[in-house]
Amino acid sequence: MNNLSPNLKVRACSILLASTILAACSDNDPDPSGGIGPTPDLPEQSQYLFPPMHLAKVVGWKSNETPSVASGLKIQALAQGLQHPRSLYTLPNGDILVVESEAPAEAPAKRPKDIIMGFVEAFATNSGGGKPANRITLLRDTDGDGKADIKQTFLEHLNSPFGVALVGKELYVANTDAIMRYPYKDGDTKISDPGTRLTELPGGPIDHHWTKSLVASEDGLRLYVGVGSNSNITENGIEAEKGRAAIWEVDRASGRARVFADGLRNPNGLTFEPTTKALWTVVNERDELGPNLVPDYMTSVKEGGFYGWPYSYYGKNVDPRVMPQRPDLVEKAIAPDYALGSHVAPLGLVFNQGQSLTAAYSGGAFIGEHGSWNRHSFNGYKVVFVPFEAGKPNGKPVDIVTGFLSDRNEARGRPVGLALDKGGALLIADDAGNTVWRVTSG
Repeated sequence: MNNLSPNLKVRACSILLASTILAACSDNDPDPSGGIGPTPDLPEQSQYLFPPMHLAKVVGWKSNETPSVASGLKIQALAQGLQHPRSLYTLPNGDILVVESEAPAEAPAKRPKDIIMGFVEAFATNSGGGKPANRITLLRDTDGDGKADIKQTFLEHLNSPFGVALVGKELYVANTDAIMRYPYKDGDTKISDPGTRLTELPGGPIDHHWTKSLVASEDGLRLYVGVGSNSNITENGIEAEKGRAAIWEVDRASGRARVFADGLRNPNGLTFEPTTKALWTVVNERDELGPNLVPDYMTSVKEGGFYGWPYSYYGKNVDPRVMPQRPDLVEKAIAPDYALGSHVAPLGLVFNQGQSLTAAYSGGAFIGEHGSWNRHSFNGYKVVFVPFEAGKPNGKPVDIVTGFLSDRNEARGRPVGLALDKGGALLIADDAGNTVWRVTSG
């Protein structure tokens, strides 16, 4: 709220405090479990002047604390003392790249509701202590004990980076406003080259969903990048959404880009399912329709597909707040493959084919749920596993890593991006606990 006058700051904080207290004192929300699976329950819509706001105070991890893991697994910190680690990438030689990012500055909000919402979302995203670095840090475990004994600044002077992809000897980084290309050779511990801009991406002055997930096609010819919407449901105007709420396909040689699929409010965790080779993503859906609306989801992504935002959700369920209505687009809206629950805020997705984490967690997807801020009772704040069969979800999600919330509902950490290391261990970027966790079989 640095762009506000002192009086507006006081008024905004007063409204925020009142909303937070009311949320904390209210009865618990309805059970969200019905909003999980291929055919989720979709309750009646609610609308609010100000939606419920319930923020988990970030307290961090004590020296002897770790998250809890499912039976047969164990967890330890690969690295601590990071600065808002958001996403992870495993290099072919086993080095781990940790993307540490600060949300970009945005144009000042004008409506009171936008002021409050912007403050809440900034708090929920950037809390956790320490000044974000806008850099990539390299971790290397030279003795194989599961702890990084080399922690080296690998690449800096970035602009709110998030996605990373390596193709041959070229490393691509998705800043919030452009895909950058850098030279890389195996074993490098630092890149000093200034890089070249391959493709411009939608950035400011409004940059509501700023994270840009990135993945390369198997043949390396194309890059796919997630571009989130610039609002909840177009309250900043439809022109502010040009090229947004979409997944772009980028020609790696020329940088030319096109929209591969759209109607995806905030797509993250782009990755290819190893059996079918289909592109998958996790998506943060819209807010302010109720504690159990709208379920966030994971889905395969069809070329040319439209997934509803902002005009409808979960297929053809119309959002009456969006004007003008577009029944032509609603009619073609594709329902997602699998709901993850309302407001869990999924940001990380990785498929697991190997059995290094026991056979029970082979052939499915791990999902990092950053956690809710707009329900009376918290939802998310964990890593789950969804089993797959023949390239599709097949069964209920299983809690794999929990304990990010304390018994007092304070946030020790919040999971974001996921990766598998060279040995098949699950890595978790914890942007509030400033840690990268490593999960292995027990």
